Amino acid sequence: MQIAVQTAMADVLRPMQAEAFAAFVEARRDRAVRVAYRMLAGDQAAAEDVAQNAFLRAHRALAGFRGEASIDTWFYRILAREVQRHRRWRAVRKLWSGDVEQAPPAADERAVGDPALRRRIGAALGALSPAQRDVFVLVHLEERTVAEAAAVLGKAVGTVKSHLHRALESLRSELADLRTEGPKR
Repeated sequence: MQIAVQTAMADVLRPMQAEAFAAFVEARRDRAVRVAYRMLAGDQAAAEDVAQNAFLRAHRALAGFRGEASIDTWFYRILAREVQRHRRWRAVRKLWSGDVEQAPPAADERAVGDPALRRRIGAALGALSPAQRDVFVLVHLEERTVAEAAAVLGKAVGTVKSHLHRALESLRSELADLRTEGPKR
């Protein structure tokens, strides 16, 4: 009798969980794709694949969510791991195939402004190490705190600060000629 009641309850709860997860995905999909796009240096197709895989992994791991962090931190940690997994597999495929990816990255239709400047800034971001780019994207483009970025990436706060400092120094030197002097004080 007890088992039958538990099974019936599980059957009732399962659709509600599916609806709740669908709402979770709908609320975070665009931002997840945007974060992955930026971490992958502008590869739109890969960003969509990575985000989809991250949502799939999150759905599978949802029962194990302990609530020690916010659900967003937990999910973006999964997303960051998916980005890292994609980078590793892309490097392995490139190594074994010997082909250099010939197709240019897809253009972001939402992009506005000077295309040459966007390409230059994109190239400067692309020149950063993956760890520096991840930290820069999370802190400066996604407006996460250093502590949140550390939690998402699974790194110490000091390590995140170090990567961020190096990223900023690299970007400043690469884009120094774009800097305009402010009013003299």
